Amino acid sequence: RRERGVVPVPRLRSRLRNRRDTPIGARRGGPGPRSFVHGAEPRIGIPPSDRKGAPRVILSIVRTGFMNLRRDRGALTLSFIVPIAFFSIFAGIFGSRNGGTDPIRIAVVDEDHTELSTRLVEALQTEPGLKAETGPAATKGAPPRFYDSRSAEAAVRSGDFPVAVIIPKGFGDAPIQFGTSGKQTKLEILNDSSDPIAAQVVYGLIQKSAMTSLPDAMASEGTKYLDRISGGLTKEQRTRVDQSMRELRAYSESRRDEAAAGKGAEPASPEEGMTGLISAEVRDVVGENKKSPLVAFYAAGIGVMFLLFSASAAGGAILDESESGTLDRILSSRVTMNTLLLGKLLYSALLGFTQLTVMFLWGALVFKVELFRHLGGFILMASVTALASAGLGLALASACKTRAQLGALTTLVVLVMSALGGSMVPRFIMPELLQKIGLVTFNAWALDGFTKIFWREEPVTQVWPQVLVLIGAATLFFAIARRLARRWEVA
Repeated sequence: RRERGVVPVPRLRSRLRNRRDTPIGARRGGPGPRSFVHGAEPRIGIPPSDRKGAPRVILSIVRTGFMNLRRDRGALTLSFIVPIAFFSIFAGIFGSRNGGTDPIRIAVVDEDHTELSTRLVEALQTEPGLKAETGPAATKGAPPRFYDSRSAEAAVRSGDFPVAVIIPKGFGDAPIQFGTSGKQTKLEILNDSSDPIAAQVVYGLIQKSAMTSLPDAMASEGTKYLDRISGGLTKEQRTRVDQSMRELRAYSESRRDEAAAGKGAEPASPEEGMTGLISAEVRDVVGENKKSPLVAFYAAGIGVMFLLFSASAAGGAILDESESGTLDRILSSRVTMNTLLLGKLLYSALLGFTQLTVMFLWGALVFKVELFRHLGGFILMASVTALASAGLGLALASACKTRAQLGALTTLVVLVMSALGGSMVPRFIMPELLQKIGLVTFNAWALDGFTKIFWREEPVTQVWPQVLVLIGAATLFFAIARRLARRWEVA
């Protein structure tokens, strides 16, 4: 072993121990064991690459990180595109209001047909905070049609309007009330309780419209009330009051003419007048008997959003099979690509249907969702929704090469579709433009179908538009997946 130049391990350890026992500042200077000279040993310090070259190394690491980010399209998408997309959507929902709210669409029914009721209807139509309609849009060449109490209630039930205002017969005899005479004819406000603030806003704007359009009626009723509580007015006082009433009526008519001419007379501020001059009864025509309002809507919204994630994950199994080589062995057998994709579509659809069923069962047990009353409608909507989600999952998986790409693309597509489609924010509070854009996403149609079944309690036959759209979406997504999957086929 000495001839080979190999030092035995015990002797090497002995030498290392003797080196550690050497006094600090001493160095062996001669051949003898006790021959020492004093000198300094080299210090143990930081390597040079970690001293003067440290900033250069750190910059290299930073540059490498950005190069990897540029190559990783998934991380690049999650870092920049997804935040910008979400910011744009929510800025469009809440930032386009300029500090206010969008006009509320209401149906107005005039059953009184007097001068005062006509003036109130015109004031509601010119109110900037409302978009009042007295009848459905007239077709070319057909006479105009007007809403009545039954058609207005049907329009609220179907979701065409969140609120309908009915001016009953006899309103012109006592439109405004002072005191507690109880002779006033009350308006009727039909409300869809899925929008909890619309009826209150409309009621406040009715008071504002009454003060700007019926000042003479308000003054007349106030004079009658004063006459009643004061014991009567003198003849001279009545003459002055009548003169003031004529002037006030003329002023009101001039303001109406200016508004009709488009001069834009400034309306009175709501804070300048009294509230409650016109009484109204608010009646919920949708959701009035619901134990847990809107729970079914949110169950469908959250369920559809996570259904998309699950369908994408299930469809991504084909990427794992391609990477491991299993896909080549499957396609080399008697299984064709059409058979394989149809099998995966069916599996993903059954998984999604089960997921929605569990979600609604939990809602029925815990939050009193009326699932079993609408079981047929639920089965129909859950089936077509799961089928469309499965088709989208296959299309996304076929468009990607790796699981990482699929994860990034799924996050972008699902979150944007959920935001526009109403899974995150109900579509009825979105601007009208975004509501129309949201119809591009199939989950908006799915939520409309579930809302018809569980909230508006419409029969199953009324959801055929949503069913057809979802089946069409599933067919389109499967065709896209089949076209993109040609790269995996064995020649």
